[in-house]
Amino acid sequence: MDSFNLMRAFRRIVERGGLARAADDLGMSAAGLSKQLRMLEDHLGVVLLQRTTRRMSLTDTGKAYYAECCRLLDDLDALESGIADQRGEISGRLRVNAPLSFALSTLSPLLPRFLAQHPQLALDLVMEDRLVDTVGEGFDVSLRLRADLEDSTLVARRLASVQQVLCAAPAYLQQHPAPTTVEQLGDHTLLAYSLSDSPGSWPLHGPDGSVTVTRPARVSANNSLLLRDLLVAGLGIGALPSFLAAPALANGQLQQVLADHRYPPRIVYAVYPTQRHLQRKVRAFIDFLHEELPQADGLDC
Repeated sequence: MDSFNLMRAFRRIVERGGLARAADDLGMSAAGLSKQLRMLEDHLGVVLLQRTTRRMSLTDTGKAYYAECCRLLDDLDALESGIADQRGEISGRLRVNAPLSFALSTLSPLLPRFLAQHPQLALDLVMEDRLVDTVGEGFDVSLRLRADLEDSTLVARRLASVQQVLCAAPAYLQQHPAPTTVEQLGDHTLLAYSLSDSPGSWPLHGPDGSVTVTRPARVSANNSLLLRDLLVAGLGIGALPSFLAAPALANGQLQQVLADHRYPPRIVYAVYPTQRHLQRKVRAFIDFLHEELPQADGLDC
C-alpha cells in the first residue's frame, strides 16, 4: 500500500469537497477513488469521512488526520523541491488559491508561459472567491484582491492594482436615465459584489471630493462574472473590476456611469505563510506575476 498516494487522494477529496470532483482532478473514476478511501480507513481502523447520498463531512478524527496529512505532504514536497533546488531546477507541486473571475480572465493567459519556463513544476490552482485559510488549507500562495489587506501573520507582496468601474447596460440606461451625481445612485437599482470590503456602500471620489451612498443592493452576488452577466442583462447599476469591465465597455455591452468619479482601487496581493521557508517555486511564481500582471489588460502598476 502506497501510504503517501492514499494520503494525497484523501487530501484532494477534502479540498474538492467530494469524490467526483477529486476523481476528475486525479484522472480516475469516482469508484476507484472511493475504493482508495476505504483502503485508507481500513488501514487506519477509523472513519475519516461520514458519507451520505448527498454530502460528506470530516469526522473529528478525519479533521486531525487531514491536518497532519497536509503537514507531512507539504514537508515531503519541500524536501523534494529542496533537492531539485540543489540541481538548479524549480520543481515540486505549487498550490495556489485565486479568486475565480480573476483567475479565468487574467491568470489563465499567463499560466502557460510560466509553466513552459518551469517544465518540472506541477501546479494546483484552486479558484475560490471566499477568503481562504492559506495555512490551514495548505496553500503555498494565495492571491487576494482587496482595498485594504487585513492584519495577518502572512507575508504580502503587492503585484498590481485594479480599478472598479461603475457601469450599466445601455438597455437599462434607456429606461432609467444615468445618474449625474453620486446621490442619485439611491434612485437606481443597484447590484453589489457581496464579498467586497463594504457591500451596500458606494464610496466614490469625484471633482467635488468623496461621497458615499449607502443603499441595500437588489442583488448581491459573490462572483464578479455572474455580476457582470446580470449587469449586461440590464438589471441595474454595479461596480466591476476593470479586467472584467473593459471588454464589456469596449464591445458596447456596458456603459460607464459617473465616469468622472472613481472607486478606491483594489490591490492584487500575493500572500504566503511566514513560517515556511520561501521555496524557489514560490518565489518564481510571485516574481513572474510581479512582472506580468501590470502588463495585463485592466490592471495597473
